Amino acid sequence: MNNKKALLVIDDDKLFCDTVSEYMKSGGLDVITANTGSDGVDVCARRKVDVVLLDQNLPDAAGHTLCPDILNYNEQAKIIFITAHPSFEGALKAIRAGAYDYLSKPFDTEELLLTVNNALKTIALENVAQIETYKAAKESEETLLVGKSLGDIQRLIDLAASTDASVLITGETGTGKNVLAKSIHYKSKMRKEAFISINCAAIPENLIEAELFGFEKGAFTGAFSAKRGIFEMAEGGTLFLDEIAEMPVHLQTKLLGVLEDKKIRRLGGDAVRPVHIRVIAATSADMEGSLDKNFRSDLYYRLSVVRIHIPPLRERKQDIPELCQYLLDKITHNPAIRIDDNELEKLVAYDWPGNVRELKNVLDRAVILRESDAIRPSDFLWKGRPVIKQNSMPATAASTENNILPLEEIEKQHIRNVLEKLSGNLTRTAKALEISISTLKRKVAQYRLK
Repeated sequence: MNNKKALLVIDDDKLFCDTVSEYMKSGGLDVITANTGSDGVDVCARRKVDVVLLDQNLPDAAGHTLCPDILNYNEQAKIIFITAHPSFEGALKAIRAGAYDYLSKPFDTEELLLTVNNALKTIALENVAQIETYKAAKESEETLLVGKSLGDIQRLIDLAASTDASVLITGETGTGKNVLAKSIHYKSKMRKEAFISINCAAIPENLIEAELFGFEKGAFTGAFSAKRGIFEMAEGGTLFLDEIAEMPVHLQTKLLGVLEDKKIRRLGGDAVRPVHIRVIAATSADMEGSLDKNFRSDLYYRLSVVRIHIPPLRERKQDIPELCQYLLDKITHNPAIRIDDNELEKLVAYDWPGNVRELKNVLDRAVILRESDAIRPSDFLWKGRPVIKQNSMPATAASTENNILPLEEIEKQHIRNVLEKLSGNLTRTAKALEISISTLKRKVAQYRLK
């Protein structure tokens, strides 16, 4: 199967077509050329085309008049107009006809390659949004928070879904904040629109503003064409900002403005663009302790119109048997595979520092490596982590009433153990804990682990 992206060049200059074809093929593209508008439309009618490089002045037609036919056959195609005689009127016609970008001859090959690659990235992001929309029903089925102890949270989800108010979800890593956000989206009137998720800790600080708000051509070095930001891509739907506490302070101010005014401005642009989306944010950090230090209090209150906290799994152990059955059904689709009562007792006794995510991973491994239909997930619990029982705890730990370890002490011990196991490597430790390295550094300083 040919998975190459297809570039169609429609230009009456055969030398130009050959030059572009040779250069773009070396970049891994499947390039087709046509020297008249009618030939170009015929190509679009016969096959899928991803990007069209379209001359504005062709022997048999003006380029902008071909757009309806091109887009009729290839709805997702991005059309890049090219002309040796640039003018405002020509650019306006191209934009009105559905142009993705507009290049003036002569242009260098680097500029062309970047423009085409940006067009392909835009198509990929739009495909993600469409997949989210088309799979809405399936996603809705998979956004259940399992457990009888979560009744109050389910009521908050229903309340949040009935409005378009901002929501702030808090909870430790692995508790299911992403699942909860999707549950709100797929129960709301926005369920048929895009659900787009972005992890604020995973994108470099110098790129996150451009990713969120987009940029105009020439906004910075390398910005050879305009690009929509994630706010625009989520139009009409939900934007989920995971690890919101990791957002740089200067962007928090800009985000607050978007939430209040419902408008964005691309980097390097003057035009103000309205956006109609719901924002759901999530964090595993102590937000209240960071207010007006690393996080703006006004943004915190604006985000937490509806506040939902997911308790860690160790605080709702009564849900573990039901969770195990639910996850096992999803993993295997085989009712014969089971967990015996003695295994369930061991799972309930464990304190699950990685929460539901860790439970799912343990069940995954147990199913893959099983020797019979009765799986033994307790074999895959992390042995370096103490099992906390009602009447016992490590002698070095500070005790509280009824010998229950404080949450802070549990987190501190867990981070110390992982750091020791990975020889103090912060990058590997952050990856193992599934948190950002900036969060890990903050925790290391907080607990004085180094």
